[in-house]
Amino acid sequence: MKDIVVIALGGNALQKANEMPTINNQLKNAVTTSNHLVEIIKSGYRVVITHGNGPQVGNIMLQNEISKAMVPPMPLDVCGAMTQGMIGYIMQQAMYNKIKNAGINKPVVTLVTQVEVDKNDKAFENPTKPVGPFYTKEEAEKLKTKKGYVVKEDSDRGWRRVVPSPLPQKIVEADIIKKFVNDDVIVITIGGGGIPVMKDAKGDYVGVEAVIDKDYASEKLAQELNADVLLILTAVDAVCLNYGKTDERKLRKVTATEMEKYIIEGHFADGSMLPKVEASIRFAKSKKGRKSIITSLDNAIQGLKEEAGTIITN
Repeated sequence: MKDIVVIALGGNALQKANEMPTINNQLKNAVTTSNHLVEIIKSGYRVVITHGNGPQVGNIMLQNEISKAMVPPMPLDVCGAMTQGMIGYIMQQAMYNKIKNAGINKPVVTLVTQVEVDKNDKAFENPTKPVGPFYTKEEAEKLKTKKGYVVKEDSDRGWRRVVPSPLPQKIVEADIIKKFVNDDVIVITIGGGGIPVMKDAKGDYVGVEAVIDKDYASEKLAQELNADVLLILTAVDAVCLNYGKTDERKLRKVTATEMEKYIIEGHFADGSMLPKVEASIRFAKSKKGRKSIITSLDNAIQGLKEEAGTIITN
């Protein structure tokens, strides 16, 4: 069978920096993104697409805040589900049109996906993931008192709510995703890292007020699908040592062990490149012959050919 590639799209796939998040702009960006993804499909890969949702879920939470006097606000897990449907629709439509026009006869489906987390994950003791709008210190203190939010100052830009970011333990809908992939369906799934859920005392799933990192969830999915490649697309062409300094150096072909050494040396920023590198290492080490690639959207096909980006192997 054809190789399976899990493609983790960065936030810039739909929303560019300093660009208004209108539906027209997001549709336009989805078309551009689909141009690159179709080239991967044409080259013979079975494709599973994951994506972030940071800007979109933040906007939904802001809408919740503004309209709360008239409409009951939704919890974070529901907001995440809303973004999965919205972004999935935008990407699904763009992908369908592009593959049809390319003469490819493949269905495209978006799957609203839950991801199980461990209730004992230490992330629940130390929430760190900023979500939603910025507040003044006074507004943040009121939210802390009234709603029990954990609030922290965010880079001198104001105060924000922070939530736990637990590690993914299981992709709940993995079996149906496998069936889609085996039927050569293009699947858009685990948007925003998936909807975090855990089991209650009865063994039933319930939603959790948390955010799962998209790259960790994509790696977990890639393992559960027995994928061949994890392709993480971001804003830069390759992973760099000494990023932004005069002695910056791009990494091309490296081993997982080498990347672990670079982590210890402190080359990768928390919440930015570090999760991508850690997810890539985990996937590359999980089975002989697997590889992870970190590169930009523009270099996606070249990355799969090992002609661009950072290629991580065991």
